[in-house]
Amino acid sequence: MAIYLAAGVLHLWAPAPFVRIMPAWVPFPRETVLATGLCEIAGAIGLATTRWRWWAGAMLALYALCVWPANVQHALSNDPPVAIGWWYHAPRLALQPVIIWWALFAGHVVRWPFGRA
Repeated sequence: MAIYLAAGVLHLWAPAPFVRIMPAWVPFPRETVLATGLCEIAGAIGLATTRWRWWAGAMLALYALCVWPANVQHALSNDPPVAIGWWYHAPRLALQPVIIWWALFAGHVVRWPFGRA
């Protein structure tokens, strides 16, 4: 929950590095980054509630799936000033399914491998 909250605030506070890694086919890149920041904050708040936890987990998982192309774009471009290197990109891309699962697990959408939902 705290990671999504921090990421959302960062998207709103400093959107420029995120705009830079957006694939060219995404319309309104700055507005999209700001919207994703709001989604992350809303998801973090939703995970903290009983009423909205399931929806927050499901939507954060969908969000993680939707931003995967930007992560791939970032890795392939490795464009300064956001150049990080493959020591970051390889694990980040490989762990994207885990991030998706974690959102589902945190939202009590799935219990695998620890039991049923």
